[in-house]
Amino acid sequence: MINSGEILETIEMISQQHLDVRTITMGISLRSCAHPDAKTCCDKIYDKITRYAENLVKTGESIESEFGIPIVNKRISVTPISMVAESSETEDYVPFAKALDRAAQETGVNFIGGFSALVQKGMTIGDDRLIRSIPQALAETQLVCSSVNVGSTKAGINMDAVARMGRVIKDAAELTKDNGGMACAKLVVFANAVEDNPFMAGAFHGPGEAECVINVGVSGPGVVHHALQACKGQPFDVVAETIKKTAFRITRVGQLVAQEASRRLNVPFGIVDLSLAPTPAIGDSVADILEEIGLSSVGSHGTTAALAMLNDAVKKGGVMASSHVGGLSGAFIPVSEDAGMIKAVTNGILTIEKLEAMTCVCSVGLDMIAVPGDTSAATISAIIADEAAIGMINNKTTAVRIIPAPGTVVGDTVDFGGLLGTAPVMPVNGADPSAFVARGGRIPAPIHSLRN
Repeated sequence: MINSGEILETIEMISQQHLDVRTITMGISLRSCAHPDAKTCCDKIYDKITRYAENLVKTGESIESEFGIPIVNKRISVTPISMVAESSETEDYVPFAKALDRAAQETGVNFIGGFSALVQKGMTIGDDRLIRSIPQALAETQLVCSSVNVGSTKAGINMDAVARMGRVIKDAAELTKDNGGMACAKLVVFANAVEDNPFMAGAFHGPGEAECVINVGVSGPGVVHHALQACKGQPFDVVAETIKKTAFRITRVGQLVAQEASRRLNVPFGIVDLSLAPTPAIGDSVADILEEIGLSSVGSHGTTAALAMLNDAVKKGGVMASSHVGGLSGAFIPVSEDAGMIKAVTNGILTIEKLEAMTCVCSVGLDMIAVPGDTSAATISAIIADEAAIGMINNKTTAVRIIPAPGTVVGDTVDFGGLLGTAPVMPVNGADPSAFVARGGRIPAPIHSLRN
């Protein structure tokens, strides 16, 4: 049992080390909203979300006030809209995105995720329509986030979908060129996407989930960084043990908040995601942790090994602290959202190629990376294919959230504001991957997918 007395142990972590609950995310099934008439379907979507999440923000704020724990975001995830809208007799799925946006604004949440499709093995009619609608949907809404799962260890990689997503990302950037291609910051391309991820922009409420659940994402890079300052000169065994103990304490806070939110909202508790998710604030950086371990700069040789140890220790510590650990759980390495990562990119030490190597051992993938506006759709698709291959072969979640910021060149910066931060525009390999991407078809699943 967790009691509020445990929170006393976290006062310093909260006040001085940037500990927060990054998000309370309510997952809502929209399967009951399907209807042949698109307007009726949209109305049902709006009504159900606003009914279920009516008190979500108020509850989060009351827990925050009572326990003194910052809860940065309150969010909603929903059933992939490609599944819900497929029975509607319409080619245009933008109205469904607008219904989500209206519901999000009515409930007061920060973001709503689930304008999504799962196409790792092929596309249905609904998947095709949704993907076609993504650029306009994200350009014409404020709070809607989108994701597409293009590969998995079990199914392989849908290269037709990979090729399309390169073009979709370019179109989304062009439609929002006046604010740096902002639509792309709300779009994630996954391999091995999980159904209970509370973090945006990739959150959706998977078809295997309950009617409604509460998932909580905690974060504390600053807490881990502070703890490691007492380990200077110590061997890696001590470092790993320190990270484990710190992750345990962080996750206990998330467990308490999740249980309280679940009880007050009368909604089942789903999972705690114990990911170290940085912010642009100084002292709240995963890069700082890696440098405290001994790297002269994140991106230098040794970075992948240090990140592997960090990710593993976070999982080992957190899993003992909560009855249900899920989501992504580990260390995130978004460039624009991490002051230390930005510094390393600006100094020319951290490259896309090194980031790709790091994604083999971290929790997600290439996240919040800005590239020159003239980067081709084929190059973006090839980057997605590489990340999907890492996820497929290693049986882990990988993702790409990349912004070909219109009108920018290497060395420019793009400011997205808030938690999304400022992204330095990074160089990409200039070789042409068009012939590779144009082959289409499906890259077969690896041999170790045959486990039955």
